[in-house]
Amino acid sequence: MVSLLESYFTSLQGKNIVVLGLGVSNRPLVRLLLRYGCTVTGCDKTPYDKLDSDVLELEQLGCRLQTGDGYLDNLDADLVFRTPGMHPDNPALAALRQAGAEVTSEMEVFFELCPCTILAVTGSDGKTTTTTLISEMLKAAGKTVWLGGNIGTPLLPQLDEMKVTDFAVVELSSFQLMDMRRSPHVAVVTNLAPNHLDVHKDMDEYVEAKKNIFRFQMADDTLVLNLDNAITAGFTGNGAVTYFSRKQKANVYVDGDMIYRGETPLLDTREIAIPGVHNIENYMAAILAVEGLVDDETIRKVAREFGGVEHRIELVRVKDGVKFYNDSIASSPSRTIAGLNSFNEKVLLIAGGYDKHIPYDVLGPVICQKVKRLYVNGATAEQIRQAVEASPEYTPGNPEIIDCGDFTTAVHKAAIDARAGDIVLMSPASAAFDQFKNFMVRGDYFKKLVKEL
Repeated sequence: MVSLLESYFTSLQGKNIVVLGLGVSNRPLVRLLLRYGCTVTGCDKTPYDKLDSDVLELEQLGCRLQTGDGYLDNLDADLVFRTPGMHPDNPALAALRQAGAEVTSEMEVFFELCPCTILAVTGSDGKTTTTTLISEMLKAAGKTVWLGGNIGTPLLPQLDEMKVTDFAVVELSSFQLMDMRRSPHVAVVTNLAPNHLDVHKDMDEYVEAKKNIFRFQMADDTLVLNLDNAITAGFTGNGAVTYFSRKQKANVYVDGDMIYRGETPLLDTREIAIPGVHNIENYMAAILAVEGLVDDETIRKVAREFGGVEHRIELVRVKDGVKFYNDSIASSPSRTIAGLNSFNEKVLLIAGGYDKHIPYDVLGPVICQKVKRLYVNGATAEQIRQAVEASPEYTPGNPEIIDCGDFTTAVHKAAIDARAGDIVLMSPASAAFDQFKNFMVRGDYFKKLVKEL
């Protein structure tokens, strides 16, 4: 019997196919297309002499490469796969559509062909942890789980191994969602706050992109929303809508130290191994997502045993009584606020990085309350300083602000200043791209510096 994957890719033979962007998610896609004898042009803005060996291997397999400054010039296509980082309104994409090309993405094709139940998570903060928690809960309940999307490995090449009884758990970014025309069976929106405004035209476009995670759901699908977030609380879905809350009664909510489902106590928050009130929210979102699929004792077992995701308030080292935490995932003020609120004591904070053109004013008061020394670096250093100094809670020297210029200097200065009992938290409130390839490289470099102390 011909599989859905084979049927789809065989149908593309004889068509001119253009793949825009040759990053991690699109490389397996190109390999699949070539395996089925498709004519493929791979376009990437990286100059040819800077391409890595994986991309050059695609050329050897038969992919025509168009790279460098003119990588979008004079393209002829029947079908275009958009990379998540390219805005759907890019003039080159608009020209291709006008010429009759169909524009899709690796993720949209996966949604179209996936034979099993899809649970997907988006939001400004908490996406990866919530996605991972859902996956861990389902696995602990004995389910076969495929974890991917904006986390893990690309799922499209694994379609032939998936069964109807399996579960695909997918993290989706706003970039992946911008032109999606399919939604998962279970959609989770953790929260929304200003983010990625260096790519999105404005906040409205960002929110509308996020809505695509549930916009195309059916009546028997489920939408999980954060009742405490002003934006997500106002969303409406086509199927069942369930809410979680730390502040009021909802389908799943917190009262004291206990998480309740309806009137039933489910999980003592003190059993949750990973710190922070934001992780209580992540657990509540995951609990609603796996409703009817995972029993309560399994949820409690995961809470006790799951140690967290790398680069998310990750304890790197305790040296001379000083704890060093890596929270490199915190690429927005709201993420850093969540990180700061995970600790009862004041911390030494390393912050700053690439400018995504988002406001920092909300960060200032929290830094004044939770930070005793602030080490700013990178492109957003001055914005973060200004946000702190403009806060009503700020007095000169409280917190002390140290301008460090670059990331390495900030880490070294914080390490020198720290004393036994201190916490050094690297939680930048900014993306990494001014000094690093991505937040993972930044986090790994931080861990390297700390381990070398």
